[in-house]
Amino acid sequence: GDPDGDGFIEYDRRSPNGLVNQGWKDSNDSIFHADGTLARPPIALVEVQGYAYAAWRGAAALALALGHVEAEREYRRQADHLRQRFAECFWCPEIGTFGLALDGEKRPCRVRSSNAGQVLFAGIATPAQAARVAATLMEPASFSDWGIRTIAEGEARYNPMSYHNGSVWPHDNGLIALGLARYGLREPLLRLWRGLFDAASATDLNRLPELFCGFPRRKGEGPTAYPVACSPQAWSSATAFALLGGALGVSFRPAERQIRFNRPMLPNFLDRLRLERLRMGGVSVDVIFHRHARDASLNVLHKEGEAEIVLISG
Repeated sequence: GDPDGDGFIEYDRRSPNGLVNQGWKDSNDSIFHADGTLARPPIALVEVQGYAYAAWRGAAALALALGHVEAEREYRRQADHLRQRFAECFWCPEIGTFGLALDGEKRPCRVRSSNAGQVLFAGIATPAQAARVAATLMEPASFSDWGIRTIAEGEARYNPMSYHNGSVWPHDNGLIALGLARYGLREPLLRLWRGLFDAASATDLNRLPELFCGFPRRKGEGPTAYPVACSPQAWSSATAFALLGGALGVSFRPAERQIRFNRPMLPNFLDRLRLERLRMGGVSVDVIFHRHARDASLNVLHKEGEAEIVLISG
């Protein structure tokens, strides 16, 4: 994964018949420079470095839980080093976001993409970087009012009917939503929820497809379908839970026997929301949220088992 030892995970193909691009955007033209030139491998994708950072952090937490103190320190050192190198090599202030990738010559692909939103999901961005990325993703060039496009309008290879270069993928937006929640960026999260909710409402049986076209929203019309999109699509169905979990700030602390809701909010089209049989181990709770102007209140309707329901406000 890191043949040159620069700290970044890269890909290349061994066979001329293999996939040119090996991230989730695996079209042969999906990784490119600002002038439209295709990136040459080995390629280090922006979101993959975020996944690696999250893995180092997760490994450190596991090591600490198991009492492996030296391993925990080493894994955290690796995570911190990767975060520093990542900011140095991927951050592109002139476009207000992280570059799409580094090519084989370590040149950043200065392209506005949804991939940078998944960086927030992984937690490798600083709070200032996260806020700037969110602002860029919610500009009209990226946010179609149905969802965030894979590639922003105006980029060299942008095409709203392209599979990976201008379309909207619900699962991608779900990961971005969790990233926005991680950094407390609730306003863009609620705007994203509204767009995807409306997209689902305009889709057959209210089921989000694999992807849809990235055309701007038009009054009285639904999103433009991508003709050969899988529908239904399992990872698209998870989008609803990502949006819900992010907006409610739900997390679980089994050791403390706590279910937490951190600054929960509801979008303006949803006045109340009831969750039933929310489980943690042997605990099951039913809760209801009521929307207010700047937050949401919580009431516990039913609880089985011993656990504390914690509401964090402010």
